[in-house]
Amino acid sequence: MTAQPARLERIGPETDSVVDVSPFKPPLVRAVFRDVTPMHVSRSATWAAASVTRTVLTEVITAARRAAAAEARKKLIPRDLLSAIDRNVELEVGGKWYDHSPTFKGLNGVMYDAEGVIVPPRKRSRTRRPSGVAGAHRFEAGVRQLLRDQGVTAVPAMVRDLDGIASVFLTDLARDAAMVVREGGVTRFGTVTLVTSDEPDPSPSPSLQDSLRALSTRRGDARTIGGDDVLAATTIQLFGDIRQQALAEARGATQSYSSTQLIAGPPMEEEVVDRPPVREIDRRG
Repeated sequence: MTAQPARLERIGPETDSVVDVSPFKPPLVRAVFRDVTPMHVSRSATWAAASVTRTVLTEVITAARRAAAAEARKKLIPRDLLSAIDRNVELEVGGKWYDHSPTFKGLNGVMYDAEGVIVPPRKRSRTRRPSGVAGAHRFEAGVRQLLRDQGVTAVPAMVRDLDGIASVFLTDLARDAAMVVREGGVTRFGTVTLVTSDEPDPSPSPSLQDSLRALSTRRGDARTIGGDDVLAATTIQLFGDIRQQALAEARGATQSYSSTQLIAGPPMEEEVVDRPPVREIDRRG
């Protein structure tokens, strides 16, 4: 009787349909990461990135909906997006999209060179470095779902801008997450607090300080982007209340995913388990 060595067998669900935390589906999120880095992206990182993007777009749509409601409208137009950002600078995300959208034309101001001559706007051209602009249309389904969740609709130009903001933001998030992996963490975090002149300058809460400190140094595989790497990248991309909200919701999404995996089994791409040796009967007589 002979025995074969133990073999590793992948078990668990074969799809990402275990947990649904965002209208931005895992295949789309992974495609964005593949555009900017060859690193492996863990499933927890995928869920975290989808959750953060959902939080950002939900806040943008909510603020635009309020601007439209002031005019008794339920259909959003680009002017509502400008009004939302004017009211809350924390919503100024996906900045690279502003150079490509007629809605934001002229908002970046006039630039002058060293001799005082006006610098013409940058022409649109293909670039080897993905900016998220070219693939913005991929986000339309998720954006329309978020609009339905808010009970509003939007004109095509507004949908286009929301698509672009989502695409550029997630692309930048993926790029920063890859940087966190390469550099072994984040050395500093930007913190901006908006107060009036007669208000005291509030400091970050101890829990937030501890959270940022925990994300400043990473542990783990130097070739894999994990959920904590996406959270660290979130602290680079966002600030203020929206940062805290995005971090909290992303942690909840990844914890929900992890809890589900305890029941359904480990995911195929991230874990393997040992099986006992398979015995083979020698039937030679």
